Amino acid sequence: MPVWQRAPRPRRSTGYDRVTGVLVIGAAGKTGRAVTRALLARGVRVRAAVRPGSQGMPYAAELASPVTVELTTGLGLGEAMVGVDAVYHLAPNVHPDEVGIATRVVESARAAGVSRFVFHSVLHPEDASMPHHVRKAEAEKVIRTRLSTATVLRPAAYGQNLLDAALLGRMAVPYSIDAPFTNVDLDDVAEVAALILTGAGHAGATYELCGPESLSVREQARIASEVLGHPVDVSRISLEEWAAGPGSAMSEQAREDLLAMFRAYDRDGLSGDATDLERLLGRPATPWRVTVGRAA
Repeated sequence: MPVWQRAPRPRRSTGYDRVTGVLVIGAAGKTGRAVTRALLARGVRVRAAVRPGSQGMPYAAELASPVTVELTTGLGLGEAMVGVDAVYHLAPNVHPDEVGIATRVVESARAAGVSRFVFHSVLHPEDASMPHHVRKAEAEKVIRTRLSTATVLRPAAYGQNLLDAALLGRMAVPYSIDAPFTNVDLDDVAEVAALILTGAGHAGATYELCGPESLSVREQARIASEVLGHPVDVSRISLEEWAAGPGSAMSEQAREDLLAMFRAYDRDGLSGDATDLERLLGRPATPWRVTVGRAA
C-alpha cells in the first residue's frame, strides 16, 4: 500500500527513521521537479503538491502521486500530510502571503506529527532592500518557532536562470553585467534537499547553498561562448524595458518585488560561500562551465 494511503499514525518523528514518503510542496515548478527527481532516484515515494488547475505533472503515476493543495487557504494540506514522513516546502515565487503560507504548512505538518521539515528559503533573507527576501526571513522565523527540528536551505540564484539565454546566444539582464554572483546549479540544490530529507543529523540546521565561483554575467557569457563554440552576446537592459516586457504580465506587487531585486543585484550582486553545499554533497559544487556543457 502506498505510504500516503496508510491510516494516520500518532508519532513524532525523531528524524532518524527511514523516510519512505515525502510531500513536496510546489512540485510543478522547476525546483519542485528537480527535488522530486532527486528523491525518486533514491527510491523515495513522492506526494507532489500542486496548485488547483496545474497541468502536465511530469511524473509517472506509480512513482509520484499529485495532490491538489490551495496554499492561500490551506485547503487540502491536512489530507496531503497524511502518512508522509517528511515535507519539503517551497512557496510560489515572490508570493505576498509567504508568511501565511508558511504558517499553514508548518501547522499542518505539526498536526500530522511530521517533524522532518525542510524550508526552501533564499540567500541573504535578511537583506531589507528586497521585500521578497524579507518575507522569506519572516517565514523562517514562523517555521522555527513552531517546529524547532525544521531545516532551512538558503540557495543562491540558480545557474539555470540564465542557461536558456546562454544557449540562444544572448544574455540580457536588467542589472549590472559586472556584478558578482555565486550562482548555484539547481541539480546540486535538489541533491542536497534529497539528502537532508532522507538522512540524519540536519534537524534545526540552516545551510547556505552557493556555487563554487564568483562570476559576473559578462564572465558567464564568456565561459558559455567557450563551451558552446559560438559567441554569446551580453548586454544590460533598462528596468523600464524589463517592466514593459517580461514584467508586464506580472502583478504590480510581483513586478515591484523583482525591480527591487534587480536594483540590489545592480548594487551588490548576490554572493555567498560554497562551504555548506560542498560539505553536504561530499564533492565539489558544479561550476557554470559544467552546467552549460551538460545542457549543450
